Amino acid sequence: MNSSSCVIVTFLLLFIGCSARRHYPLPSDNGSTKKPLQTFRPFNVAHRGSNGELPEETGPAYLRAIEEGTDFIEADILVSKDGVLMCHHDVTLDETTDIAEHKEFADRVKTYEVEGENKTGLFIFDFTLKELKTLRAKQRFEFRDQQYNGKFPIITFEEYIQIALNAPRVVGIYPEIKNPILMNQHVKWPKGKKFEDIVIEVLKKYGYKGTYLSTEWLKQPCFIQSFAPSSLVRIHNQTDLPKIFLIDDVDVRTQDTNQTYAEITSDDYFNYIKEYVVGIGPWKDTIVPVKDNYTQKPTDLVTRAHAHNLQVHPYTYRNENQYLHFNFSQDPYLEYDYWINTIGVDGLFTDFTGSLHRYQEWTSPSPGKVDATKLLQNISKMIRKFEISIGN
Repeated sequence: MNSSSCVIVTFLLLFIGCSARRHYPLPSDNGSTKKPLQTFRPFNVAHRGSNGELPEETGPAYLRAIEEGTDFIEADILVSKDGVLMCHHDVTLDETTDIAEHKEFADRVKTYEVEGENKTGLFIFDFTLKELKTLRAKQRFEFRDQQYNGKFPIITFEEYIQIALNAPRVVGIYPEIKNPILMNQHVKWPKGKKFEDIVIEVLKKYGYKGTYLSTEWLKQPCFIQSFAPSSLVRIHNQTDLPKIFLIDDVDVRTQDTNQTYAEITSDDYFNYIKEYVVGIGPWKDTIVPVKDNYTQKPTDLVTRAHAHNLQVHPYTYRNENQYLHFNFSQDPYLEYDYWINTIGVDGLFTDFTGSLHRYQEWTSPSPGKVDATKLLQNISKMIRKFEISIGN
């Protein structure tokens, strides 16, 4: 390389370095303006936070997901004995907390009917907020990192909201109205209010409002989800926030209306429910059936949903080999590629939000982000052209 080429390379590298690292703050760095939610690619939804790494639905799990680049943090909303909305997936506390170590609660074991079947355990709605705050979360799966067990408390719905609002960029929330039939049976509110009404009241308290992609919504993005269609219909006139109808496995009936999978995925039902929701959230193996751990021919569910102008946000994507079908060669990036580029979904619930974010940044980077590899290739081409021109 001659001296002229060296000068050009030095100048370009200095330019790249200065562009990548600022030595003074811009006006937007003072926190008054946050980086907006991305809307140009499928949404990355942190399923119960980054729960592949940290105990689910805890503050650190949500903070990790935000750090790793999620678009939305997702939470299941249940209720304490004294009517406080809590972030917790199971109606019982046995599997994901250390309640077994609290001998003072040993006599609280009860049996209730849950979605048509008797279930025995320590139920969240039999404990006050003060009692729940004495518990610590633990990892659900034994094959995941256990070092954080017993370190983080259960959080309330309001604490979860504050985590999103205090994020350094715009991060959406994605709360689920969980087991509303059961919650309304065991917890009562004054003036005939229901569980669903209280969820909406809290969202309004923190300023969540607006139709999908409206200016108001983009400031504080929120999807409300539920497996219970009657809950989504109930809140329709209480908030214009977008709603997602969750769909369980093919052999599971809806918990409130006792409808079959075939009924709620029919075109007639899509015509009805689209008046109340902007999308559906199906279990992914109902979209692409699986046999002997190999994916089969996809159903037409996504195509038909899109024909009814409904988004599709399947659940749940996990990195571990036991969750990756053989077609994907134990590679979660191949799975993401298949679902985003072949099936064409609009959002993905994942336990490993960092993996999905890295895949999306590599394949469809954020606008304005410098692709270092392409930039160096362009520099190399410029140098070669310059050398040729000098040689001539």
